[in-house]
Amino acid sequence: MPDDDTPSANDDGIPADDMPPADESSSTDDEPADQHETAANSKSAKTVVRTHKARRWGLIALVLVLLVPALIFGAWAWVTLNYSYSKGLRAGYVQKLSRKGWLCKTWEGELAMVNLPGAMPEVFHFSVRNDSIARVLEKNVGKRVSLFYEEHRGVPTSCFAETRYYITNVRSAEQ
Repeated sequence: MPDDDTPSANDDGIPADDMPPADESSSTDDEPADQHETAANSKSAKTVVRTHKARRWGLIALVLVLLVPALIFGAWAWVTLNYSYSKGLRAGYVQKLSRKGWLCKTWEGELAMVNLPGAMPEVFHFSVRNDSIARVLEKNVGKRVSLFYEEHRGVPTSCFAETRYYITNVRSAEQ
């Protein structure tokens, strides 16, 4: 049994004389005394918490830097491909139709529009996104056709098409 003059040790084995004084203003009756940390332990704990928070903010910033431009690009592409600037009809002779592209294959073609006999034809460049329309055009190369088109301005990349004129329907003009 220890004498009354001998300092007693706490549960951690630290003599009571070496313990820092407890801050009575911050402790409540509900908190047990063993939850208080020493000054050195609280500093290292704050450093770990700050480092963790800095890493978390860095990760959030990285995600925002990558995600926000991708969302903007996606929204821009969706709007430009789903809303047309103009719609129209062109008649002439399909003189060329080919599937082009390194990664994104698109159907690209030319329509020769003759205004007056003997005059140089005006060439209308167009793109086809629908394979069934491209098959109909392939059958009519060299023949007179009417092409229904939509003009989409501001499409963000040539992966969708090389021109801004997208063919939506084909009608044979020869009887």
